[in-house]
Amino acid sequence: MKFGFVKSVLATAIISASASLWAGTTVQPVQTTSSAQQAQKKSGIETQYFDSSVSEKDDFYDHVNGLWLKNTVIPADKSRWGTFDILHEDSVNQLHDIVDELSKQQLAEGSAEQKVATLYANFMDEKSIEALGIKPIQAEINNVDSIKNKQQLAQLAAHFSRIGVSSPFDVDIWQDMKDATQMRAVLAQSGLGLPDRDYYLKDDAKFKKIRSQYLTYIEKTLAMAGDKQAAQHAKDILKLETQIAKAQWSNVQNRDVQKLYNIYKVEDLAQLSPQVDWQAYLKGQGLADKIQTIQVVQPSYFKDLSPIVENNRLETWKAYYKFHLVSDFSPLLSKAFVDNSFNFYSDQLREIKQQKPRWKRGVQLVEGTLGESLGQIYVKKHFSAEKKQRMEQLVQNLMKAYQQSIDGLDWMSPATKVEAQKKLASFAVKIGYPNKWRDYSALEIKNNDLVGNVIRSREFEHQYALNKLGKPVDRDEWGMTPQTINAYYNASLNEIVFPAAILQPPFFDMDADDATNYGAIGAIIGHEISHGFDDQGSEFDELGNMKNWWTDEDRKKFKEKTEVLVKQYAAYEPVKGYHVDGELTLGENIADNSGLAIAYKAYQLSLNGQPAPILDGFTGEQRFYLGWAQAWRSKITDAQQIVYLKSDSHSPDKVRGNATLLNQTPFYDAFKIKQGDKMYLPSNKRVTIW
Repeated sequence: MKFGFVKSVLATAIISASASLWAGTTVQPVQTTSSAQQAQKKSGIETQYFDSSVSEKDDFYDHVNGLWLKNTVIPADKSRWGTFDILHEDSVNQLHDIVDELSKQQLAEGSAEQKVATLYANFMDEKSIEALGIKPIQAEINNVDSIKNKQQLAQLAAHFSRIGVSSPFDVDIWQDMKDATQMRAVLAQSGLGLPDRDYYLKDDAKFKKIRSQYLTYIEKTLAMAGDKQAAQHAKDILKLETQIAKAQWSNVQNRDVQKLYNIYKVEDLAQLSPQVDWQAYLKGQGLADKIQTIQVVQPSYFKDLSPIVENNRLETWKAYYKFHLVSDFSPLLSKAFVDNSFNFYSDQLREIKQQKPRWKRGVQLVEGTLGESLGQIYVKKHFSAEKKQRMEQLVQNLMKAYQQSIDGLDWMSPATKVEAQKKLASFAVKIGYPNKWRDYSALEIKNNDLVGNVIRSREFEHQYALNKLGKPVDRDEWGMTPQTINAYYNASLNEIVFPAAILQPPFFDMDADDATNYGAIGAIIGHEISHGFDDQGSEFDELGNMKNWWTDEDRKKFKEKTEVLVKQYAAYEPVKGYHVDGELTLGENIADNSGLAIAYKAYQLSLNGQPAPILDGFTGEQRFYLGWAQAWRSKITDAQQIVYLKSDSHSPDKVRGNATLLNQTPFYDAFKIKQGDKMYLPSNKRVTIW
């Protein structure tokens, strides 16, 4: 249960602890901040980064961020650097302080704090790791070598799934898409070593070069594991993965939630893909006695997988699994393995030139393993009650603005508006941190056993997911830790979640006036709310069930608007020869445009009819849009941008910063944008949805 495929489809992030602030309630009256109070606050606009040589009427994003873009160098250990990354770096430093402090204390054996300190110390013990070389995974290599026939591959795939090693398919446990009160096992495609199927199938020069480098990486990885036929096996593996890529659904196809819900009886899997021993696989996953049916996300993939299994030699499959085993665990092994992995996946694939310091990698390992244990300490140190209260006020205003916006839509019928309001009133909002924290007591962390600890942690997560079957859905659970710089909407729970760590400047500044905060965190709040009504979220009702609550005519009008948005964004070419995929990014683009529009209305409501103060020479309306543009400030390598263009549902940051503004009529008024300006889009071509 490594990949969380359905979660990635239904839980949509901004990039990606009141648990039920809005659940089952009606929208509350708007709370406001007086102009006199706001005048005491700073503008929150970082004018030192403005580039006066670029007109705000021609390129708003570069005007607001130009000097930062010109003078900032992406750190050598990064492929991108911007507002989210800077806050992430701050979060890592804060977590390091926590871990370092714990490491100096006498901690109770078996406590979560002791497990944090031990896991970190194990990772930092380079001398012991270096002496072990490949030994920590030698037993797993022997396990692959012991396979005698293809029937045993299913059991191996199940075992590798439990310990986090890539396989052509994987199982997750998620809410039933048509009954959000129940948990269901879900089977989906997986198993590629490159970021997306296009890396195998497209013949442009960049992808050809990556494939050549990947082939070299496979061969070296196998050779380091003792494979005497590494060169031939590498060619066989690349050929095999190319066949898998051809069979897989594209990211755009995977956005059609209606086509993802395919329920099969367990015994019928043998007809779908007869070359896989499904009984052995499900038994190995711990599911054999727990389920009678399973959701198959991409049925045609599993139909095509059967001949792929049949037509490739057992030797090739064993080499495939051995390669992914060593590759996936390389960051935890000796320096030769770490460097080999970094050279391909970071340097060649993403243009990252320097490995992160070991302590950062150690902190990130602990965060990914015992994240909520760190989160409890993090929120005590870095998240105040005042932030939570002000965020609740912002959310109230956004919800009120959405309520009014739905009532005022000229393209939606009264019948559909009733259902939309019902869904809006049922939103759950989670701010800062969970009401209850994860219990890690069943996870065993041993001293001087780094790889063993990681394997046990992955098996622990696997069992944690399995334990959800047959039990009520836990609506208090969080999908991110409080120290995560992100936010998300979850369609199955109809909830929006804002971790503590994102509630910092430039997204949320307690000392700044409302305009900038509404343009930044307000638009992010609006973004997440609107995911409940985007092309995917609108397929789910207020309870989180996939159900059509639209009239046919309303759905038709909605699709007409979104088709225009697809074309708008597809025109952008962030890297020469590589355009934004308007269909892949549609949901996020709807959310950006709708979230910013609703945030503007909420800001106007917050003024309560009073004029906004002029700060740093800017009106409130101008600061609102300046706050939006500076929130997306970032730089990125071309290689990483291509990875995102092929695999990420979000548009590039500069596109988000500029393209969204073209559809906002108040933006034109705020900055006097007129025909002939490059930021101008005729009113009849602007898209307004919510």
